[in-house]
Amino acid sequence: MSKTLKEVAEELKRTNKTVQLIYAFNGTGKTRLSREFKNLVAPKNGDAGGDEAEAKLSRTKILYYNAFTEDLFYWDNDLTLDAEPKLKIQPNTFTDWILRDQGQDQYVISNFQRYADNRLTPHFSEDFSEVTFSIERGTDERSGNLKISKGEESNFIWSIFYTLLDQVITILNVSEVSERETDQFNRLEYVFIDDPVSSLDENHLIELAVNLARLIKSNQSGLKFIITTHNPLFYNVLFNELASDEKTLNYKSKFFGKYRLDKIEDGTFHLEEQSNDSPFSYHLFLMNELLSATSSGQIRKYHFNFLRNILEKTSTFLGYKKWGDLLPKTNDGTSAPYMSRIINISSHSKHAGEEVADLTEDDKRVLGYLVNELIRDYRFQRPEGQNG
Repeated sequence: MSKTLKEVAEELKRTNKTVQLIYAFNGTGKTRLSREFKNLVAPKNGDAGGDEAEAKLSRTKILYYNAFTEDLFYWDNDLTLDAEPKLKIQPNTFTDWILRDQGQDQYVISNFQRYADNRLTPHFSEDFSEVTFSIERGTDERSGNLKISKGEESNFIWSIFYTLLDQVITILNVSEVSERETDQFNRLEYVFIDDPVSSLDENHLIELAVNLARLIKSNQSGLKFIITTHNPLFYNVLFNELASDEKTLNYKSKFFGKYRLDKIEDGTFHLEEQSNDSPFSYHLFLMNELLSATSSGQIRKYHFNFLRNILEKTSTFLGYKKWGDLLPKTNDGTSAPYMSRIINISSHSKHAGEEVADLTEDDKRVLGYLVNELIRDYRFQRPEGQNG
């Protein structure tokens, strides 16, 4: 049944799930959907107070990240005076609270450098009204101010929002309302995130999705999340990260919905719930990623997470009780305990930074061995040009 975007927004609100993940092609209307949903949760106020009052009302009931969020930032190139470029931040409650009131600028920088060159460093002005960027060279020396790419700019803005969201969830996780450090988020109901992915390579994109899923699953309040994306990989990683841990906030079908949004020729929309357990052949994508990583030697800690995910899906399909049963056997016919232990340790990091921590050469060798054994024993098809 076709619907208007407003009707789609009403359906999402009425469904009342903890997390709703939506895949849609670019140009379908994801950003407009986020605006429709915001207006549904926090309607525009025609009374006195203007934009500032409306922004405060929006943040009281809904936080949202979309293309309009990026409009809060603009470049001052000042070509006339030949000044170095700086990214200006329009006055808004969104950045004022997290930067000025909470002093979270160092966390923003850390989150940004996780997805960019770790030498590329933002420098906030004293009043947090502008940001400059330079390359730090590991000494006291640094480059002059740079104008970063559009993709890096989007990642920087996302890092501010992610830091804000992390702080908000931490506050709301304090169950005793009177003990929270601020009461301004007590009425917050929704977080709407529209395509935080922009110009990221696949490794960083996966890391962003894993970090976001971990943050969402740490939420212990009644906060609800709606996430839209046009990127199949981002959708897949979020899908599997949220669906794989049903013990955390019970992300079963009752709490976790996944959809596809399509635009029909007459300008209406169709929102279809996805019931399949493996969208976009996710496990095959992960296997290709593992093969690429092991052949190039560019192995990171999160690749063990990929391997565990494949083992879990394969063991379920083949009827094994535990994914460890698929691991290579010792001479007495049992699975080598070291193999399952290294997968467990490497695929369950408490801190996001550990996802990209350096591995020893022995760790890398073990991963390559396990991937090749899995392909040999269960006959996964190797892509052309990749030999064991």
